[in-house]
Formats: sequence, C-alpha cells, structure tokens
Amino acid sequence: MEATEVIASGAGSNPKNHLSTPASLGINVFFIIYSLLCVIPLVLIVMVSVTDESAVISNGYQFIPAKFDLGAYQFLFKDATQILRSYSISIFVTIVGTTLSLVIMALYAYPISRNDFPHAKFFTFFVFFTMLFSGGLVPWYLVYAQTLELKDTLLALIMPLLVAAFFVLIIRTFFQTTIPAAILESANIDGAGELTIFLKIVLPLSLPVLATVALFQTLTYWNDWFLSLVFITKDGNITVQYLMYKTMLNIQFLANNSTAAAAITAAGGTFKFPSETVRMAMVVVGIGPIIFAYPFFQKYFVKGLTVGAVKG
Repeated sequence: MEATEVIASGAGSNPKNHLSTPASLGINVFFIIYSLLCVIPLVLIVMVSVTDESAVISNGYQFIPAKFDLGAYQFLFKDATQILRSYSISIFVTIVGTTLSLVIMALYAYPISRNDFPHAKFFTFFVFFTMLFSGGLVPWYLVYAQTLELKDTLLALIMPLLVAAFFVLIIRTFFQTTIPAAILESANIDGAGELTIFLKIVLPLSLPVLATVALFQTLTYWNDWFLSLVFITKDGNITVQYLMYKTMLNIQFLANNSTAAAAITAAGGTFKFPSETVRMAMVVVGIGPIIFAYPFFQKYFVKGLTVGAVKG
C-alpha cells in the first residue's frame, strides 16, 4: 500500500506531466482569442439586427447601435402564425430525423463492424459505393415524389437525410477500434443475445461517436432548406430556413425591381422595409434554437468518455 502511494505521488510530482507556466499561459491566451473570434461575429450580427436601417446605411455595421430599433424583427414577425408554424416543423423534423438517423446508422454499422459477420465486406462496400456514385437528381426526385409519394409530407423532409454513408463508416470504425471484442465475447458466453449486447454494452460505450454524429445530423436537418424547395408546395409544411430563404428572395426582388416599388406606392402602400438589418435578424431567428444543441450533446461527450474508463 505504501509503495503504491509512493509511486502515485512520484508520478504526480513528475514535472514532465505538467506544462510550464509560459506554455500554459500561451495556450490559455490562444484559446481566449480563438473564442472571441468565434463570439464577436455573432455579437455583431445581433447588434446590427437591432439597429435602425437608416443608421446601418449611414454608419455601416457597428457593435453599439447608433439608433436602437426592432423594425427588422417586426417585419419578420408580421405573419407570426407562419413563422411559428415553420419553427414547429423544423423542430419536429430535426428531432425525429436525428433520432431515426442515429438508430438506423448504428444498426447498420454494428453488424459490419463484427469480424464474425460473413457479409461484412459486401455491406461495407455497398454503403461506401454510395459515397462515390449516385443516381442523379432527377431519379432521386422521382423516387421520393412519385414512387414513394412523399411530396407535401413531412417524411419528404426526413427520409432523404436519414442515412449518411460517411457517418455509417465513422460509427463502424469506432465500434471496431474502441469496443474490445473480448467484452462482446464474454457477454455472449454469459448468454446475452446480439440485441442485448448492442443495447446494453455497445451503445453505452459509443456515446462519444453517437453524440458527435447526432450533433452533425441535427445541424444538417435544421439548416436544410433544399428539401422544402423541392418537395413542399404548401406553406404550412415548410421549414423555418426555407421561409427565411423565401423572405430574402422577396426582399431582393422588391429592392431591385423599380416597377414593383412603383406599383406598391401607386396602390397606397409604403415601400419601406429593413433590407440590411433584416438579413441579420434572419440569422438570429435561424440559429436561435440550434445554438443550444451543443451544450446538450456536450454532457454525452464527457459521459461517453468515462463510461469505459479503467478506474484504479
């Protein structure tokens, strides 16, 4: 016991295990600067979005608004029902799509990671082949719109992004290199079935890779607007990103079309809208909920890293 304590104390006091003060200070300064470079643009976007349009045109982008104004948000939320509906669609598609995506990709990756699965190479090549070649945009559209008849349904926003071949291979590699085969064999000898091994051993030990893939899939689903453009014709089923995209196109059209501006003025309307600040407001509206996704997944990174740790 005493020898163990001496060894432990000796290892803990080894100067090779510690950074020097200048090195530690340099690393801290580097990451502080790096963090500021990440945060400052976001702060600028928020500040510009609450600045009066005329002040932005006169003074440019400023961190401190010359004149505070919420006109950009009032412009976006004139049709609050539509934007809230689009928000709900985006949240639903993101949660359901990410969950189903993780389940399907993990279930596919687990068998091809096992050396005792006789067709592992074939199914690995099968998924890898899709990274190199695709059927093209037109066949892809016809399959979902006509064969599966998913047009104007929420499934059209979920199914095309369910499986990413790259992430399947990432999960498969993690299973092969991180989870010891001896653990799986021991569980099998103890009478555990493949499903039990997968659910109670493989998944808990794979939280880091699953959380990473889930984060990327969450961002993919949330930021997607192309599927709404291609498959959705009803405004009630479009995502918030596509709604922002349509709004931006309308603003650009009105700003660049003098005939449309004259027609609006002749009809008694007011041709005045915050074209610059509304761009920043769209960014804030678009990233609002998703900015909280990373802190949610971060705890699973830490938990996953400690689940399989050897404690002495």
